[in-house]
Amino acid sequence: MVFAYCFLCSSRKKRKEISLSTLGNTIMQVSYATLLKATDGFSEANLIGAGSFGSVYKGVLDEDDKAQLVAVKVFNLLRHGASRSFIAECEALRNIRHRNLVKIITVCSSVDFHGNDFKALVYEFKDNGSLEEWLHPPTGTEVLRDYVPKKLSLLQRLEIAIGVACALDYLHNHCETPIVHCDLKPSNVLLDNEMTSHVSDFGLARFLSQVTSNVSAIQSQTSSVGIRGTVGYAAPEYGMGSEVSTNGDVYSFGILLLEMFTRKRPTDNMFGDSLNLHNFVKMAIPGRVTEIADAPFLQGGTNENPNQCSARIHKVEVCLSSIFRIGIACSADSVRDRLKNINDAASELHSIRNTFLG
Repeated sequence: MVFAYCFLCSSRKKRKEISLSTLGNTIMQVSYATLLKATDGFSEANLIGAGSFGSVYKGVLDEDDKAQLVAVKVFNLLRHGASRSFIAECEALRNIRHRNLVKIITVCSSVDFHGNDFKALVYEFKDNGSLEEWLHPPTGTEVLRDYVPKKLSLLQRLEIAIGVACALDYLHNHCETPIVHCDLKPSNVLLDNEMTSHVSDFGLARFLSQVTSNVSAIQSQTSSVGIRGTVGYAAPEYGMGSEVSTNGDVYSFGILLLEMFTRKRPTDNMFGDSLNLHNFVKMAIPGRVTEIADAPFLQGGTNENPNQCSARIHKVEVCLSSIFRIGIACSADSVRDRLKNINDAASELHSIRNTFLG
């Protein structure tokens, strides 16, 4: 088992690198020294992100005379829950394969040169970063050098949303034991060079019994980590002590979908006790969708005549209304009123895309 293996590897007496067979026969551990070199000493210049349990660095692995760009997630083991998060991610990723899930390349469970425990996961590097970076460009002190504004078309966002929905459908409905991601948000959706979406960060993932995947007990050793999620994206019932369920991921997906097409975070200052992202969108349907949608959706070509412009805007309005309705159905506060299966959202989004392209 991965848990037993990781426990043994955390012992400072056992320093010899061995294979992580539970992650697949072809996946071997990589040494601390190799990752140190790959990331130029985990330099700040290679830091591409930070989360609850650690930091992510861009690196270059040299294997078999081939250089491969990678993302190295280094766990801050001083942080409570980080070690369990590493185990959870190993467990979640060892048997899952899907085009819209991030792919693990190798792992490191060893010690650093000072004798401290060291754990890291190495993933394929995604050239276009996270969805968060595309939806919410840095401002003020966050502005990066040589920053180029990023734009996503309506169709690109729709394709990204479909990819995320398909990934969740796979985790919920097509794995031997259903998996709940528990932390779906824009920063955990990575985009490759073709703008295909990949769901990442399984540090809070939970395994559910096949019989009670929507209502009951967590069957994983990682259950003691506790449910945190992210404010604004975590399902309301989690805050009231409810067990993890696939319904929680459906809620997070609904919020993500609404955010993608309004470009408003669920934690935006405009939202308070009486108004949230869900209600903000719900009140605008059907007549005011263009008022709440991200402005670029309505921009047309310079050579459009009035009739073409009107037809295009109508087509966009119909598309947005359909997308927003799915987002609202997924993000209902009450589990009873919420869309029950992410597969239904994926199917509807596919139909919307086909209609939009037709």
